[in-house]
Amino acid sequence: MLHSPKPVVAMWSGPRNLSTAMMRSFGARADCSAVDEPFYAAYLLATGIVHPMRKEIINAGETDPETVAETCLSPDLNGVEFSYQKHMTQHMIPGFPLEWIADVTNVFLIREPARVLASYAAKRQAVAAEDIGFRRQRELFEIAGEMTGRKPLVIDSHDIRRDPETMLVKLCSAIGLTFDPAMLAWEAGRKPEDGIWAEHWYDAVWRSTGFAEPEAEALPKLPEHLQQIADSVFEDYAFVREFKL
Repeated sequence: MLHSPKPVVAMWSGPRNLSTAMMRSFGARADCSAVDEPFYAAYLLATGIVHPMRKEIINAGETDPETVAETCLSPDLNGVEFSYQKHMTQHMIPGFPLEWIADVTNVFLIREPARVLASYAAKRQAVAAEDIGFRRQRELFEIAGEMTGRKPLVIDSHDIRRDPETMLVKLCSAIGLTFDPAMLAWEAGRKPEDGIWAEHWYDAVWRSTGFAEPEAEALPKLPEHLQQIADSVFEDYAFVREFKL
């Protein structure tokens, strides 16, 4: 049983942070349904920000954040036991509802900022600190802790890639699930839960059949403008990292 009033696991991360591979991992369980970035369309419409496939994402998604929150809290489980929801922290802009996160199991997925920026910049030319969600991740971590009276769970993508089974066993135990070996592998290709944006962002995941090999211990060298962003968000990353599994 999940240690939560609702059978929902909300995984919070920024982009380029193993989040889609984690969605694959949980989606490989027979007892789980996966949800891909449910607030994305609402975020794009509310902010006016230009992302790849902006129009298509807005047209395909739910743009009312209150409706999205209701759906997150009461998902259509369709015969499975729980819902795994992949959420981007930067999507939760001021004014979007947050009360619902008190009634789900929140997990925060982290990755060192330099690694995130190296990967993100390869997919999108213009990058700002707000795009990668570190400040909002820390804020949501603190908000979830205040709402629930306990520190949320934190797991590091670097640790997962180094030893997927050990870290997934720890994570499942912490959220009240039995580890399922099916979480370690999946079939290549598109999945029904993938958002319409997958064709731009998910090429590597579509080719994958499991977690990628461990990352190099040395951080990537960044151009000066990206290093400045990495430096500006490092304190927020380090704050959340203190609580990792």
